[in-house]
Amino acid sequence: MVMKRTASAAWSGGLKDGKGNISTQSGVLVNAQYGFNTRFEDGPGTNPEELIAAAHAGCFSMALAAQLGEAGMAAESIKTSAAVTLEKIDGGFSITAVHLDLVARIPGATQASFEAAANKAKTGCPVSKLLNAKITLDAKLET
Repeated sequence: MVMKRTASAAWSGGLKDGKGNISTQSGVLVNAQYGFNTRFEDGPGTNPEELIAAAHAGCFSMALAAQLGEAGMAAESIKTSAAVTLEKIDGGFSITAVHLDLVARIPGATQASFEAAANKAKTGCPVSKLLNAKITLDAKLET
């Protein structure tokens, strides 16, 4: 199975004084504003790193649900947040790290089975595979 999803961006102006908008095929984002101030300051709008964080949190959560299913478990809840680190290195910017924070409620799970599933999801999620960054995970199993 091959799936393709699309998004588009439009930009006008220079790096610091320009502005742009991002739209997605699904229509979830329609002309969402982004610019230098939304990426490097606290301006209103989104930025590429925030969108990558959202994609990674969502992808990881689904991958964890799949891993739990393979182990005969089902989550009552999975809550994941992702923090993407953008750093200036060697004169350019790179995404160097993503930290995932996970809190899950999984009836019948042991700490060991939970951690095994979470680590498999961390390395197996398609967004994790895409990123050339250090990916770390703090996983908490609620009882």
